[in-house]
Amino acid sequence: MSDDAQADAGTVEGQGPVEVSEELARHLENKREELFEKFELRDEFPPEVLEEAEARTEGVTAEISDEIDERNDLRDLTTWTTDPIDAQDFDDALSIEERDDEYVLWVHIADVTHYVNPDTAMWDEAVERGNTVYLPGYTVHMLPPVLAETVCSLVPNEDRLAHTVEMHLDKETLSYENIEIYKSVIESDERLTYAQAESRLEEPGAPLHDENVLVYDLAEQMHEQRKEDGSLVLNPSRDRAHTIIEECMLKANKAVTHELMWNRGVEAMYRVHPQPSPDEWSEALREIQDLDGVSIPGSTWDDPRKAVNATLEEAPGRQLDKIQWAVMKVMPRARYMNDPFGGHHALNFEIYGHFTSPIRRLSDLINHWIVYQNDVPENLIELCDRASDKQKDAEQCEREYKTFLQEVGLDPMAVNNRGIEVVDESEAEKTL
Repeated sequence: MSDDAQADAGTVEGQGPVEVSEELARHLENKREELFEKFELRDEFPPEVLEEAEARTEGVTAEISDEIDERNDLRDLTTWTTDPIDAQDFDDALSIEERDDEYVLWVHIADVTHYVNPDTAMWDEAVERGNTVYLPGYTVHMLPPVLAETVCSLVPNEDRLAHTVEMHLDKETLSYENIEIYKSVIESDERLTYAQAESRLEEPGAPLHDENVLVYDLAEQMHEQRKEDGSLVLNPSRDRAHTIIEECMLKANKAVTHELMWNRGVEAMYRVHPQPSPDEWSEALREIQDLDGVSIPGSTWDDPRKAVNATLEEAPGRQLDKIQWAVMKVMPRARYMNDPFGGHHALNFEIYGHFTSPIRRLSDLINHWIVYQNDVPENLIELCDRASDKQKDAEQCEREYKTFLQEVGLDPMAVNNRGIEVVDESEAEKTL
């Protein structure tokens, strides 16, 4: 995925959890606590935050009924979610229609700011945390899971409050003919895993087959257009279900920040990614060109992003990691800024920001509030710095925890995909 899209951490279907001894489980817990202290990450929620979250999950049906007259009622629109198999909450959903001269794409995001606003303890806690931290087999949440997994989860066959981005896209250029962002009430028809979405694409007549085929066709066009425009694509072999979600979320994020900057002219939490210097790019391309079996197409050298894209598509599979690493080494860190000056180099977007994950990123939560209230927090620059710093802490914490897992003989990817089960010593010895 792009640098700002969450990778699928879904459980591998058909494989059980990684088994560890009680002693090793204690070592892992001690290491996590050590890292949480080092990076000032809060694991437990304060009692007042948990109490507030619990209270907001009561009387949900009546509260949503009271809201319907104030919102766009989209419950009759065919809508579905696609997430990793082990996802605990479903915070984004899709709807799509093809019309004579346009595609209409709806991206529905859980309306988190209906429950979490600047007057709540949950908001203050989210600012403190900055983001959800995903360690292999362990998650440190930004918002209390009881909220994220209930009223802010777009579960099937239940009315839910959403913040919808409705995009009317020109069929030829895929440009925005019209963008509408509004509060809505939706009802998801079905929850798909990534594997199920792949199956639906192959099954004519299955529920949501036509919708998935249509949205994949659109997503693939958007993906190819991004590459043509010079967007860096470091994972060229992403499956169709991931392509759908990635491209639709990118399109929605771009639409929201387009609206905030060009139509409203307001400050927001924009995502700014500086470009490497020409010398740094040259260094990366030379390193890639020197890899065994790898050749950068001569016609692409003028645009390093296109050169990398073209090389990744042709390179032997064994060299993909080395190509990606050569690029990542020279990439500056993206940051949150209160204006979009400088754009997003890797995506090659003039303006970009986050909106589609308010359950797990402070930036998206803040942007939901700005879109809804047209009110920019007075301490926005401080919030941008906070979100940037906490993301850096989370990434460093994840790296160090993965290294520790390897040191004690565990595969971080297996732990991430399958989770951990603690067994007695004799059983654990059989599996190690």
